[in-house]
Amino acid sequence: MLQVCLNGVRRRSDSRRVPVTPEELAIEAARAVEAGAQDVHLHPKEADGVDSLEPRVVGEAVSAVRAVVPERVRVGVTTGAWAVPEPGRRAELIRSWTVLPDHASLNWHEEGAEAVADALLEHGIGIEAGVWSGTDGARRFRAWPQAHRVLRILAEVTDTDPVTAADTATALVRELGDRPPVPLLLLHGEDDGAWTVLRVAAGLGLDTRIGLEDVLTLPDGSDAQDNAHLVRVARKVLDEHRVRRS
Repeated sequence: MLQVCLNGVRRRSDSRRVPVTPEELAIEAARAVEAGAQDVHLHPKEADGVDSLEPRVVGEAVSAVRAVVPERVRVGVTTGAWAVPEPGRRAELIRSWTVLPDHASLNWHEEGAEAVADALLEHGIGIEAGVWSGTDGARRFRAWPQAHRVLRILAEVTDTDPVTAADTATALVRELGDRPPVPLLLLHGEDDGAWTVLRVAAGLGLDTRIGLEDVLTLPDGSDAQDNAHLVRVARKVLDEHRVRRS
C-alpha cells in the first residue's frame, strides 16, 4: 500500500506547493490518488498554515478530501502534540470531532499518547501508531495493553542522512520485532532520507508513503511539482522492486 502524505507540518514558507486549505487538500488528494496513492494522510490547518485539531478545521479538511476520492480510499489526519501540547486537551478535541477520519496518526513517544489513543478508540477511528527512530516509542507502544487494537504501526525513520537511513530503518523494523502487536507496518523516511527508506520498505515488502510532508524533491534532487509527481515516481520504484522479488 502506498499512502500519500499531503502536507505535514510544512507551511507555504517551506514551499508554495504545500496545500493548506480544504480546497487545496482536495485537489492534491484527487491528483495523488489518480497517480497511484491508495490512502491519504493530511494535517488539517488554520488559514495561517498552523496544524489544528479543532473540530471545524478537521471536519472541513476531511470532508473536502472525501468528496473527491473513491470510497475505497481511507482518509486520515494527525494528532501531533505540536498542534496541542497538552494530551488531555488533545483527547477532548478528538472527542468533539463531528466528522470522523478513517484513521489518525498518534506518535507514541509523545506524553499522554495512551489517553489520546483512548479517545480515538472511543470514536472508532483507526490508529496509526507512530513509532519514531531514536525515541522510546517502540518500547512504550509494545508495553501498551491495547497495542493489538491499532490499525497499523507507522514506523518513521528520522535519520535524514541518505547514507545511514537504510541501516536506521532496518534497525527500527528489527526493534519492533518479528511479531509486532499488529501485522500491518508502514515504513517511511523524511527529507534526504525519504527515498532511501522507501526503497528499504519496497525491498521488505512493507507499506510505505510519500508526499510533500516527507520530502520536497525527487530521487535525483530536482523539485517535485506536487504530491502526484512524488506518487508517480514512488510507484515506479515500488514496481521495480516488485519485479525483482517475483
